[in-house]
Amino acid sequence: QLQLVESGGGLVQPGGSLRLSCVASGFTSDYYAIAWFRQAPGKEREGVSCISASGDSTNYADSVKGRFTISRDDAKNTVYLQMNSLKPDDTAVYYCAEGIASMCPNDFAHFGSWGPGTHVTVSS
Repeated sequence: QLQLVESGGGLVQPGGSLRLSCVASGFTSDYYAIAWFRQAPGKEREGVSCISASGDSTNYADSVKGRFTISRDDAKNTVYLQMNSLKPDDTAVYYCAEGIASMCPNDFAHFGSWGPGTHVTVSS
C-alpha cells in the first residue's frame, strides 16, 4: 500500500534552515492534497502547511506563515517543506499525510496515510 516517508530533520540553531522531504512509494496518486503536521511532546498535533494536488494552492498555519514554504514535485512523488528562520517553538516531530480530496480541506481535516515522522530540534 501507499507509504509516506519523511526525511531532512535534525538539530539546527535558531534562525537556521532545514528542508524536509516527504516521499511516496507503493501505490500512489497525484489526485490528492498533501499536508505537513507537527507534534511536540505533551502538546497537541497541529497542521503546518498543505498543498493541493495541482500544486497551485497552498495554505499555512499562522505560526509559520512567511517562514515556511511547501512545494511538490510529482515526477519524484515528493513534497517538500522549506523551513527558514527557525525558532525553538518549531521543535517537534514533523509528519506528512495524504488527504482524500484534491484541494486542501479546512482545518487540516481528513488526512490519512501518515508517514512515521522526522525529528526537528531547534536549539542553541
